[in-house]
Amino acid sequence: MISQTSKQPAQSSRAYVTLVTNADFALGAKALVRSIKASESLADVVVMHTGGVGHADLAPLAALGARLVKTELLPTSDAFNQAHARDRLHANAPFTKGNKPGFHTPLDNFAKLRLWQLIEYKAVVFLDADTLVLRNCDKLFDYPEFCAAPNVYESLADFHRMNSGVFTACPSQDTFERMLIQLDQPGAFWRRTDQTFLQEFFPDWHGLPVYYNMLQYVWFAMPDLWSWDDIHILHFQYEKPWQDHEKVEKLKPLIDLWAAFAGDGPIPDVTNLPEPAK
Repeated sequence: MISQTSKQPAQSSRAYVTLVTNADFALGAKALVRSIKASESLADVVVMHTGGVGHADLAPLAALGARLVKTELLPTSDAFNQAHARDRLHANAPFTKGNKPGFHTPLDNFAKLRLWQLIEYKAVVFLDADTLVLRNCDKLFDYPEFCAAPNVYESLADFHRMNSGVFTACPSQDTFERMLIQLDQPGAFWRRTDQTFLQEFFPDWHGLPVYYNMLQYVWFAMPDLWSWDDIHILHFQYEKPWQDHEKVEKLKPLIDLWAAFAGDGPIPDVTNLPEPAK
């Protein structure tokens, strides 16, 4: 079941992998790729991209040294696709804590499972395109499958749920095929798309420290948990830093940090950034 192609060979047995499905996420991925490169990682940086992304949007990623891998959406059934269409999914499982941008297409999220087909790699770390790597994270390649951080951004009550914006995996065609079978069962409905599915597929998932997937809302909702000295990966869940949204002022220091990575100028020293209000 080959559905991924790249003109560039792998240069390492390890890779950071992200998924880009439209121009907006390509914009986010530029900052992410630049942040990984700034961390002096020795691993490949792979951008899986679907047909919704144009050449002009991919060019900056290639210029930064990312390996581009063309990827198809999963071959899911019509019933599955209808159940996970944006309007229907958000009606049945509304987001009450924040707002998903208009360019967010829930069905596209499942395409990240294709990373298990990247069998040229022994180990990968998946990163959503709305994340930033603030410190070298290469040691995560030595972690087992499947590791992810808890979905903590409002209270410790969320500690039992994982967030799939960052996780470790070992590519395997066999694993991928077993995922497809479990994913698209009759009547399947994955409330938080790939996140809900992966938590069920890997029920004994290993927990990473929250600092390997620090969700942006912690900045104002749980400021005592925030520590620039410890944060390795920052994740802009819900509203994106390139959008104009109602939380811009609350999140301004984080948005300014993202903008620095998204540009071509100097990158700030994270140890000298402002602290959240407590």
